[in-house]
Amino acid sequence: MTSRSLIPAAAALAAALLAPAPRAEAHCDSMTGPVVVDAKAAIARGDVAPVLKWVSAAQEAEVREAFRKTLSVRKLGPDAQGLADASFFETLVRLHRETEGAPYTGVKAGGDEPMFITRLESALTAGTVDDFARLVGEHAASGVKGRFAKALAAKKKAEASPAEGRAYVAAYVDQVDLAGRRIVVDWGLDY
Repeated sequence: MTSRSLIPAAAALAAALLAPAPRAEAHCDSMTGPVVVDAKAAIARGDVAPVLKWVSAAQEAEVREAFRKTLSVRKLGPDAQGLADASFFETLVRLHRETEGAPYTGVKAGGDEPMFITRLESALTAGTVDDFARLVGEHAASGVKGRFAKALAAKKKAEASPAEGRAYVAAYVDQVDLAGRRIVVDWGLDY
């Protein structure tokens, strides 16, 4: 194998490693997610401060007003408490999703978060990232190997027909071109 033929393979490997992962399901929009957990704590303490970190400074007044109304309505009884709390959760999660640039689709029941979220939260609680980093590394390596195998298999058949060639180009572009843009955007040109 010549050094010239290694360039596409190396580029494909780099692309697979650097390509962004699909956006994860939102954890913050569930009843078991950190936004609502903090909201419940804020209501219990009668202090809005724990939830303000989840919204922008521009949204803070809206959250403070919703919180004030929640505490006021909760005094009307158990049914009112449930409605007031739900309204506050909806407002807080909606505004938080807005800060993420993500659509708001309601507050979900939760409890079925992906393993990586559970592991990340465990790492944050423990104060060490080693197990989580190992998980991410294993996942990335698996993805890189799978994408590399697909690109390599397509490359071997690329000259058989225009359709096979296009399949190779699609695999190449998907991995290499996208990674090239990620490198420039995230790291800048340093070579």
